[in-house]
Formats: sequence, structure tokens, C-alpha cells
Amino acid sequence: MDAISGSTWLWVGFSVFIVCMLSLDLGLFNRKAHTIRYREAWIWTGVWVTLAMIFAYLVFRYQGSLRGLEFLTGYIIELSLSVDNLFVFLLIFSYFKVPARFQHRVLFWGVLGALFMRLTMIFVGAALLDRFHWIIYIFGGFLVYTGLKMFKQEETDLKPDQNPVVKLVTRFLPLTNYYEEQKFFTKVNGKRAGTLLFLVLVVVEVTDLVFAVDSIPAIFAVTTNTFIVYTSNVFAILGLRSMYFLLAGVVEKFHYLRVGLAIVLTFIGAKMLIVAAGIHIPIWFSLIFVAVVLVGSVVASLLFAKESETTIHVDLPPDFDLPLGEPDLEESGPQEEDQPIESRK
Repeated sequence: MDAISGSTWLWVGFSVFIVCMLSLDLGLFNRKAHTIRYREAWIWTGVWVTLAMIFAYLVFRYQGSLRGLEFLTGYIIELSLSVDNLFVFLLIFSYFKVPARFQHRVLFWGVLGALFMRLTMIFVGAALLDRFHWIIYIFGGFLVYTGLKMFKQEETDLKPDQNPVVKLVTRFLPLTNYYEEQKFFTKVNGKRAGTLLFLVLVVVEVTDLVFAVDSIPAIFAVTTNTFIVYTSNVFAILGLRSMYFLLAGVVEKFHYLRVGLAIVLTFIGAKMLIVAAGIHIPIWFSLIFVAVVLVGSVVASLLFAKESETTIHVDLPPDFDLPLGEPDLEESGPQEEDQPIESRK
């Protein structure tokens, strides 16, 4: 089993690449807080998907077709789970009424924290699997349970004020109930205090930790190569920020995506369990199955559209609904940059 895989230079090189990209993102392109427009979200989404495909090509060429298929399968699974989680981010930003120009900053630091958390979970999970192989059956059973539960789950009931971590943070760190531009911390009566934006960041981090509990076992069903597990996670997470601004206005239309993910998680969990019977499903079959199910769920969502009674009030870029055929901003007259708009689930 590849508990710690890939030579040191691969890890160092990939880490340097990620640090450079994140530095360019926050230090150059998003140095000042601003509303991410639809066109900008399209460009960055294309950049991250293209980089992921280039990396997949390099894996195919230098590590073989098996590793390449493992990366693609893991990337598709992680990216799909991330898209499903975008709706939760919408709920968080709606609950705290986060202005559109601050949302990218929260997602940026949230993603940075997620990278460290997931790296830790990946190494711990790999070490456990290397020492106690039977844990793979626990992972498989958990994924089957999660998949079956996802079939029945219809609504996400978000109550951040009741979250134990949020209660712990508010107990030890004074927090303001307002935003102070893009600052996470401020001073109140000469004492350091967290802003409302910091509280939103904490909720996003905790939410991603919950997401990781599902996604990390899922990727270990595809491969135990730690380098492939981590890189597929990283590319999916880094593309999540731009995908949020790209799909925020339409993600609620993919109502069958959750069903597709439920099928995928159940399949992956079953794949891990049947290993005990000596049955091994080829990675190419897993890739085709996952791709067909997820694409089918998206197509079914578009063909059999339905509306939900849930209404989300969230501050989004004014041009987020361009793909739905709405008139351009220049044609519809001047609008406020951070004007709240409604989005239906």
C-alpha cells in the first residue's frame, strides 16, 4: 500500500506551485475586496480545470495510466461533492448577509485552511490503512450509510448559532455583530475582537471539515496513493471558489445532483466492502460509472426542472444570471454593485 507515496521533489514542487498560484490570486488579482463578476468566475474556473487536466496528462505520462485514471476519478468525485456543497455556502452567506465583495476573501482563507485540514486527514487516513487494513471496511460502511442517508435528505437546516465550534469561539473571543470592510479582526475599546466576517470564516472552515469526513474516505476507495489523493483534493478545492461565483445563481437547479452523488457514494462504499470477498472493480469501470451517473443527474435536472418553496436572500454579483438568458447590465441600466437579489432553491 502506498502510505507515503511520490518522491520528495514531487511534493515540494507541487506545494511550491500551489503557494505561487494562491499568492497570485490574493496578492495580485484580488488584492482589494471586490465583487467577483460572472466573466471573471468563468476565466478562473477555466484556469483551474485546465491546470487539473494538464496535471492529469503529466500523471498519465510519467506515472502510468493507472495513476492517471486514479487522479481523474478522484478529481471528478471531489469536484462533484464540492458542487453539491456550494448550496451550503449560499446558505451561510445568506444567513450572515455577507456582502458580495467580501465573499471571495472568506472562501480564499477557507480554502487555505481546508488544504491543511485535508492534508492532515489524508496522512492520518493513509497511516491507519497501512497499519490496520480492516479500517477500509469501516470507510466503506460509512460511505454506504452516507449515500443511503443522502437519498432521504431533502433540505439543509443551517443553524450556525447552535454549532458547538461557533459557541466555543464566541466564548473565548469577543465578536462584533457587524462587518468592518474585509477585516477579520478589529479593536473594541482597545481590546482585540473578531468581526462578523471572522465568524463566517469559522463556520465555513467547520463546514468544510464536515464535508471532508465524506470526501476523504471516498477518494481512498479509488486509490491509496497519498500524492494522488492529495492532488486530486487540492485541484477540486482550489476550483471551488470560482465555481461558487459561476454557479451560485443556478446550482439550486441541479436538484438531482444529490441523487447522483448518493448513488456514487453508495457504489464507492460497496466497492470497498466487496474487497473482503476478493472482488476488485477496475478503476476504469469506476471512472466511467461515476462520470455517467453524475452527468446523467445534471441532465435529468435540466430536463425535469422543478421549483422549491425555499427562498434564499443572498448578495451575489448583478450579472450572475447571464447564462439564464437575462439581459446584460449595460442593456438593463445602472445597478448597485452589491444589490441583494433572490435565488430560488
